[in-house]
Amino acid sequence: MLYIGNFPSLIHLLQLCYPFSLAMADGSRDIFSALDNAKTQLYHFKAIVIAGMGFFTDAYDLFCITAVTKLIGRLYYYDPSKGEPGKLPKNVNNAITGVALCGTLAGQLFFGWLGDKLGRKQVYGITLITMVGCAFASGLSFGSTPHSVIASLCFFRFWLGFGIGGDYPLSAVIMSEYANQKTRGAFIAAVFAMQGVGILVAGAVAMIVSKSFLVAYKAEVFSQNHVLSTQPEGDYVWRIVLMFGAVPAMLTYYWRMKMPETARFTALVRGNHEKAAADMAKVLEHDIIVDELRLKIPAVPNPSYKLLSREFVKRHGLHLLGTTTTWFLLDIAFYSLQLTQKDIYPATGLVPKALSMNAIEEVYKISKAMFLVALFATVPGYWFTVFLIDRIGRFIIQLGGFLLMSIFMAVIGFQYNDLRGYKDKCPPDSTDEFCDGKPHLFAAFYGLTLFFANFGPNSTTFIVPAEIFPARFRSTCHGISAAAGKAGAIIGAFVVQSYAQKDEEIKRAIVSLSVVNLIGFLFSFLVPETKGKSLEQLSGEDMNEGDSEGVKKADEKPEERI
Repeated sequence: MLYIGNFPSLIHLLQLCYPFSLAMADGSRDIFSALDNAKTQLYHFKAIVIAGMGFFTDAYDLFCITAVTKLIGRLYYYDPSKGEPGKLPKNVNNAITGVALCGTLAGQLFFGWLGDKLGRKQVYGITLITMVGCAFASGLSFGSTPHSVIASLCFFRFWLGFGIGGDYPLSAVIMSEYANQKTRGAFIAAVFAMQGVGILVAGAVAMIVSKSFLVAYKAEVFSQNHVLSTQPEGDYVWRIVLMFGAVPAMLTYYWRMKMPETARFTALVRGNHEKAAADMAKVLEHDIIVDELRLKIPAVPNPSYKLLSREFVKRHGLHLLGTTTTWFLLDIAFYSLQLTQKDIYPATGLVPKALSMNAIEEVYKISKAMFLVALFATVPGYWFTVFLIDRIGRFIIQLGGFLLMSIFMAVIGFQYNDLRGYKDKCPPDSTDEFCDGKPHLFAAFYGLTLFFANFGPNSTTFIVPAEIFPARFRSTCHGISAAAGKAGAIIGAFVVQSYAQKDEEIKRAIVSLSVVNLIGFLFSFLVPETKGKSLEQLSGEDMNEGDSEGVKKADEKPEERI
């Protein structure tokens, strides 16, 4: 145990505790140097799990709806005169899948701004409570008519998305400000990689729940019995699947509240170096007791310019343009693929046609396909990013991902009918929805597209905004960038899905998404490489961003400033 008492400056404290050179004179910079050069230790992994569980919940709640929308259609929108399973009307389907994205966009802007005003830790608990309450409420959507059930479901999913939106900027910024310089990219990527795990678990939970109900409540397939093929107990299936999203969030609430505020926010935004030093000791888990810092270390003055002012635009405008446009363009393509998975699965041969299944069996088949795609395509892409991002850099991963996504989607678009097959070529007794196609090749191209989305811009667009902006704007700018992404996702959910109903429309949509990815490739040149640099170097805060008085004070010796 080391007892700190009457040291003349914080530099002496850090030099005793850490064997590296501390060249900067300012107290806050010494703290950041200690964080940047600290070895990877237990607290870093705890932070990844705590922040990552929020992202796990985010992804689970956003994507589990894919597994159950067709079941909701069978339960509430069956029309005996059509001779086919119930199906959600186009506008209802778009509302269910897209309303959470609208809430997410609003939450990213609001909580991103609030995180810079009140602090990362204080806002972090609010977002979690919102997610838990609304995830439960989504499963309890009330009413006895389709209109009332869908209206209440959309209401609660909007506010669920609102809470999810807050987790984007806060999780990214907290992890970036806790991480050391050498492995910062991998740590932030690991938090984001929990999105892939959330998608995987969403498929697994839907698969387990539906299989359990399928064993307990057997039913004939739709072609044999139009009415009894839809088990009434299916109404519990989708509700349980949605409500499960609250469980992992609840498990992390206590640990979120125990996390200290990030030292960078405390020092750079609040100007409290003593507390930042104490919080640093907690984060690095070093046996330090801060008894008294008799000599107050003054804060380096913050630059006077404000967010989106002329000076901000001059210093960070192109960076913000780069992070917003690339995330916007990426999410148009990424969410169009993710939210339409239930329609793509039959084309890849993973799910038989609806007439050959009962209602709960269809959930099982879709969730199984969702699980397999996540396991072999989605999740590996995330973890390739984790392991390689601090070796080859963010810029190369983003460029390569956009380019390869564009190529694979162009191939799928131009060869869509040949890869998918044709409905009219299936014999009457076939269980396949499409025949005479190349389903394995289709699945391979689709899987590669998802792989290079995640080992590519889907990860890097999340990471870079948490690194390149000043501390007092970092959460807000990440929220703005993420909100731009969700605007793209909303276009994918409402515009692309509404347009792509017929074969030729689907082909044109996929080719158009390929072009969107290519434009994202070009806009990536506005985003700087951040590998191997400290947050203060990237944001300009190590030079106090041109504030001459601050630079002068920073150059003075600590004893002179005291």
